[in-house]
Amino acid sequence: MNNPISLDAAGEPAAEAVQAADSAAAKKSLSMREFVNLMKPGIVFHNLIAAIAGFWVASRWHVDWLLLLTMTVGTALIVASGCTLNNYLDRELDAKMARTQSRALVTGKMSPRFVLGYGITLGVLGTFVLGVLVNPLAALLGLIGLFLYVWVYTMWFKRTSVWSTFVGSFSGAVPPVIGYVAVTQTMDAGAWILFLILFLWQPPHFWALGIRRMEEYRAAGFPLLPVVRGSYVTKISIVRYVVLLVPVSMLLYLYGYVGEVYMIAAAALGLIWAFMSIAGFRAEDENKWAKRMFVYSINYLTIMIVLMIANTVH
Repeated sequence: MNNPISLDAAGEPAAEAVQAADSAAAKKSLSMREFVNLMKPGIVFHNLIAAIAGFWVASRWHVDWLLLLTMTVGTALIVASGCTLNNYLDRELDAKMARTQSRALVTGKMSPRFVLGYGITLGVLGTFVLGVLVNPLAALLGLIGLFLYVWVYTMWFKRTSVWSTFVGSFSGAVPPVIGYVAVTQTMDAGAWILFLILFLWQPPHFWALGIRRMEEYRAAGFPLLPVVRGSYVTKISIVRYVVLLVPVSMLLYLYGYVGEVYMIAAAALGLIWAFMSIAGFRAEDENKWAKRMFVYSINYLTIMIVLMIANTVH
């Protein structure tokens, strides 16, 4: 190292030296892009679209634009906090994976202490915005989602269990519910349907990536389902979730939240995904199949959310 850390009498790094090392790391040339990447903007964006969809479905086209803005800002801060803290907690594991080795924490451009403080600050601001400018239930849901993602998923299950994806799906399904309760201020049928749609979508989406990058996850030490149980068992699990998602996604129509266009699209898109999932058992090129599944899952959710908004019942 260029700047070795001095030790105190007990053999521990002196506090001043630790602070100096953290400051030096933080002062390395940083671009705005690296600050944005720390919050995983792709994840934040997709969560915000889901939250807006939940808000729109609950509003039934009678939109309070100021409330929508504050809900979006608060949710964005909460999600960004979770992603930033995830980067902080996973920094050693990220160094072992090719797709994450260029992250600012891994390369040393940002200090762990700075990123920890940054993540906590985002979470506090997000909770304040939701609690004061939206409503207490929205803030509570944001805190629950943040706790589940950072502590239960990242700190616990992600490192120890094949159930990590299942557990992580709980937090990933919270944003559309935050948007919904921002309007209704209650957890009714619409809130639970939105939760279930996002909950069931996530495992097959992530397991497709897990199959494609199985060896990377194995090398990093993540006990992901494909790594521990293999591709065949993972494909069975994917089919189960996708098949169940098809009827659940149509509940929004049956409960009168959306129209026929959404219902037809939900059925068609879900059945296509189900047939793609089943086709994985006879796929000659497993990586190519997994990539198609991953890309389709993103497009599936995007189209579903757009139609959910556009075809909301007046």
